[in-house]
Amino acid sequence: MKTIFAAFASLALIAAAQSAGAQSNPRYIPFTPSATKGALYVPDSGPAPEVAFLTIHRTSNFMNMIGTRELAKRGFMVLGMNPRSDNNEAIVDFELVALDIKHGVEFLRKQPGIKKVILIGFSGGGPATTFYQATAEKGLAFCQAPEKLTQCPDSLKDLPPADGMLLLDAHPGNTVNTMRSLDPSVVDEDDPAKTDASLDPFSKENGFNPEGYSVYTDDFMGRYFRAQAARMNRLIDKALAMRADIKAGKGKTTDDAPFIVYRDRARLMDFSLSVHPGTIRPEKLLQNDGTIVTGVVRSVRAPVTQSAKFNRTLKNGAAFLTLTSFLSANAIRARDSIDDIDWCTANNSTPCALRQITVPILLTAMGGHYFIRDTEIHFDAAASRDKDFIVIEGAVHGQTPCEACSKITGKSYSNATKNLYDYVAAWTNQRFKSAP
Repeated sequence: MKTIFAAFASLALIAAAQSAGAQSNPRYIPFTPSATKGALYVPDSGPAPEVAFLTIHRTSNFMNMIGTRELAKRGFMVLGMNPRSDNNEAIVDFELVALDIKHGVEFLRKQPGIKKVILIGFSGGGPATTFYQATAEKGLAFCQAPEKLTQCPDSLKDLPPADGMLLLDAHPGNTVNTMRSLDPSVVDEDDPAKTDASLDPFSKENGFNPEGYSVYTDDFMGRYFRAQAARMNRLIDKALAMRADIKAGKGKTTDDAPFIVYRDRARLMDFSLSVHPGTIRPEKLLQNDGTIVTGVVRSVRAPVTQSAKFNRTLKNGAAFLTLTSFLSANAIRARDSIDDIDWCTANNSTPCALRQITVPILLTAMGGHYFIRDTEIHFDAAASRDKDFIVIEGAVHGQTPCEACSKITGKSYSNATKNLYDYVAAWTNQRFKSAP
């Protein structure tokens, strides 16, 4: 692996030279509908910001997301938003989240001194913000394509595009996360107790280790991922039939219907490095000491073994959805849940959206999590000519140091957060800040 010092060192100096005081008093910003709201962060001292970031998620409240404070420290304005479907997956109508993002972009454009707006796609914010940007760049033809399980409304016409994008450990779509979490041993959706033991991910005979990393054979994983896709397709067919019945006046309701998915805590990469252990080619790794090395990057994530006990529970192992929230934000067609996905059958699909996005984009993956390979796929999918991809050593999904990983590797990852946001600040200033 080749160590690269000079490039990152010079960027770090730029970021340090332009840093400012931390935000200590964010301003509350109300939007419409009333559930949509924001917290506006600006530096306490230093030059007035020229660049503003916007961070939002499908259901999570990002008004206090870690990036709001870290980027304000480094001289940027940041709007952390709460979406209309705050903390309630059942009321998600995914395409409508773009209207919340529109309000935020328009608000930031009106702030004195702001010249550029960058969207932050963190975790599930990745598919939300990339969907917005793809629709803004390509128009309704993108989000109303006939292959989509749900189409966007005409109200998404003429969305104001952002000037750049930052993906922070963005996942490929809640649709894909849902599919990869399905327990494919379930053979009857009306009776999830009916299972195929040869596909049980929590069977020691199949490779499960309740005390540490599980190791699965290629044969098992191949059957498993095909069965996950098959179960997702069955669920989609069931939901589409229910939706057709409602439209025909045969449903119990006239607008929507409950839709429950049982046993959805079976994502192999949660507890196994057999799946997506890291990149497939040499990529940049930002090490704890601030240097960058290039090579095949392997995740240092710790296994999450409690999935075995959660999978059959109601509280932690079932998704309470509606037909709308399932089809718009939790469903995608596939033949294999890892390698053969029909990306553009869903609007909630980061790779599909990235194929349409041309603005500068920085893609980051957290080295203590399992989205490293997905981020590499996102990098390849992005149409942007100006794109960068880097992995942050030992960072968990939430962008802080992975203490559990340190216990396994014996290494410290104490600078993970600082290194990440120093790199983001340098990348941003290099592209979007006016020359002094």
